[in-house]
Amino acid sequence: MLLCTALWGKLPGGLLTLKFWAVQNRSRMLSSLPVAAVCQMTSTPDKEANFTVCERLVEQAKEGGASMVFLPEGFDYIGSSREETLHHSESLDGDIITRYTHLARKLNVWLSLGGFHERGHDWKYDQRIYNSHILINGQGEIVSVYRKGHLFDVELTSKAVSLKESAFTIPGPRLLPPVQTPIGKVGLGVCYDLRFPELSSALQRHGAEILTYPSAFTVVTGTAHWEVLLRARAIETQCFVIAAAQVGAHHAKRTSYGHALAIDPWGVVLGDCGGSDVGVAMVQIDLQGLHDIRRDMPVLQHQREKEYYSSLD
Repeated sequence: MLLCTALWGKLPGGLLTLKFWAVQNRSRMLSSLPVAAVCQMTSTPDKEANFTVCERLVEQAKEGGASMVFLPEGFDYIGSSREETLHHSESLDGDIITRYTHLARKLNVWLSLGGFHERGHDWKYDQRIYNSHILINGQGEIVSVYRKGHLFDVELTSKAVSLKESAFTIPGPRLLPPVQTPIGKVGLGVCYDLRFPELSSALQRHGAEILTYPSAFTVVTGTAHWEVLLRARAIETQCFVIAAAQVGAHHAKRTSYGHALAIDPWGVVLGDCGGSDVGVAMVQIDLQGLHDIRRDMPVLQHQREKEYYSSLD
């Protein structure tokens, strides 16, 4: 069930805040289900400006009753060149993540920070980074760091899309077990990981109830594939799927599709932030409904042994 979508950018701040509160307060009285907030933003190379936007989104989400807030890939920044991207990168104990741990603790809210530019372990020697998805609990503690495993190396020449993430990014070595959070067990991915159903299936087999894919999809690939892929992952795993997103022009060379989405285990879109504005969608996470779907259609129990699926190899 969608609680509300609060978008700010076109309307005066006061009017928008009143609208947000009116919908939120009414919704909170109707249910005690946990609430997640999926955010949409337009990162630039300006790290300070990006943090100001994210801080406001997190504060709005907390005021609306969210116990966990999801920010997109590149929430820290999106650079305009390889050199700028590497120059702005930090370690996990650097200024940016320290500020987010303080924010989580101050507001007592969990944060999903998807797509942090983390300096690699051999930074001094190879100047390469990880694309890292960080979970921070309400006490401001880092509880999980997943490093993106599938890197976006794509040359769509007919559609003017050319990105090679591996030129400066190290692929993560492994999946991580789902994390118990106030809204359920969350399994971590990042953006391009969405295209690999083996990842989502592995997370579901290890207890995931919610899959999350913080992203910065291109307009071309987003228009064609974004919603259908997210809904497919939700349906086949019978999980909630939460996908924070970047939207709009980050700089002269790059624009993102937007449409941050939250989807239920039946494949129904619960919240959509649209394709133009910064904003946050608030959704209730009904875990009993999830378990009812899994009981009535026990897909996991119907899976055959591993040898069956490898019998063509």
